[in-house]
Amino acid sequence: MATYTREFLTSRHPHYLEKINDWKFHYLSYTGGQDYQNGYLLNRYILETDEEYLKRAENTPIDNHCKNIVQIYSSFLFRVAPTRNYGSLEGNQDLESFIKDADLDGRSFNNIIREMQLNASVHGTCWAIVDKPSVLTETRAEELEQDIRPYISLYTPENVLNWKFERLPNGKFYLTSLTLMESIYQDDAIVKVWTPEDVTTYEVKDFHQPHRNTQPLLLDEQPNQIGEIPAVILYNQKSQRRGIGISDLNDIAELQKAIYNDYSELEQLIRLSNHPSLVKTPNVEASAGAGSIIEMPEDLDTGLKPYIIQPSSQSLSGIMDCINMKVEAINRITHMGAVRATETRIQSGIALQTEFQLLNARLSEKADYLQNAEEQIWSLFAKWQNLTFDGEITYPDSFDLRDYATDLAFYQQARATSIKSDTYNREIDKQIVEAVIKDDEAIKTIFDEIDGATGTTTLGSFETTALEDEQNAEEEEA
Repeated sequence: MATYTREFLTSRHPHYLEKINDWKFHYLSYTGGQDYQNGYLLNRYILETDEEYLKRAENTPIDNHCKNIVQIYSSFLFRVAPTRNYGSLEGNQDLESFIKDADLDGRSFNNIIREMQLNASVHGTCWAIVDKPSVLTETRAEELEQDIRPYISLYTPENVLNWKFERLPNGKFYLTSLTLMESIYQDDAIVKVWTPEDVTTYEVKDFHQPHRNTQPLLLDEQPNQIGEIPAVILYNQKSQRRGIGISDLNDIAELQKAIYNDYSELEQLIRLSNHPSLVKTPNVEASAGAGSIIEMPEDLDTGLKPYIIQPSSQSLSGIMDCINMKVEAINRITHMGAVRATETRIQSGIALQTEFQLLNARLSEKADYLQNAEEQIWSLFAKWQNLTFDGEITYPDSFDLRDYATDLAFYQQARATSIKSDTYNREIDKQIVEAVIKDDEAIKTIFDEIDGATGTTTLGSFETTALEDEQNAEEEEA
């Protein structure tokens, strides 16, 4: 077994040091609330005291666009469940238990995958370790009885301290070392080191104080039973640096921070406009509020007459316009203009279609990364069972993003053109049905009814019967 020094256990990957501040900022931007207010994200005024700054932060509201964007992406991705074919794993006695409780903490496999996607969207990547308890049992029946089976542990990038990839002769990159921070309490951290040969766990005192010379305490060491590091990286979007992804919040977090500062200026301007400041000498007696009386000494110099300082509120509309422009920029960057619109906008059909196509392309890319990560998870699950995963995981390739209200209005106009063609009207009717009805079985039944309809046929805004059509045909022949 390898022995690791304090320097090795507390060292960080160079990419980790480059990205840690971004990860913290993106996490604050996603969570919002009190954490965001305590993050010192407001621009500080000159000569502003700590008490004044904290009071201003407390009175500034947060419009959390980051969380809204991430959750909308997630809702589209998981609106249609992926198709899972487990292959030879089907019927495995641990499979059902794993699907119901994938992390040994009560969360289902679907919940774990959704959480991975959310973390990857915020941080750019999310790591999953597929491990199995190292409990000695004599028979397979004992394993099943004690529920000893593989499980998943998720790690956000802040807890993945160091990693090393090496390239194999066939060109594939292979993870040869991984250092994880399992937990930390009062600056005492539990650090686990994975290699293809073994797994070791240490307790490191004063983890964030590198000048200390306290030696790490070895807590556990086990051989790696599968001969590889069972780690899976879910990328939100790949970057040029291995192990580092691109977050959905890279640009919009900065815009949200700017909006947050604008709201602070807005709150300050409203409060100062409604409550002007009174300038007076100490000898002048005055009180605030409607109907207040100001008493001045009789011998007061006329140049020292009390007066009120009240800023103009004309800039309120300018600040609001600036906020609206930044919100539009967020919608444009994320291709969410049509999805997040809160008011009626005049937008051409081509513009809407283009925006939906761009959003569909982004969602399709995310689905591909999810599919790839899930296949790796199932391969590791099978390997812990001394099996080979030969199943198939399929995520949707396309996400049906349409403006159904616009489509329905278009079909209704097309229906009202009075084109005397049964085939034309039947096809328009089918398009209307697909825009209104969501149940596939109901759609199929309605289509059969449309194709099998006889007798009275609606043509545009007119109605004719089959008998009248026959009479009209006879008159034309005559």
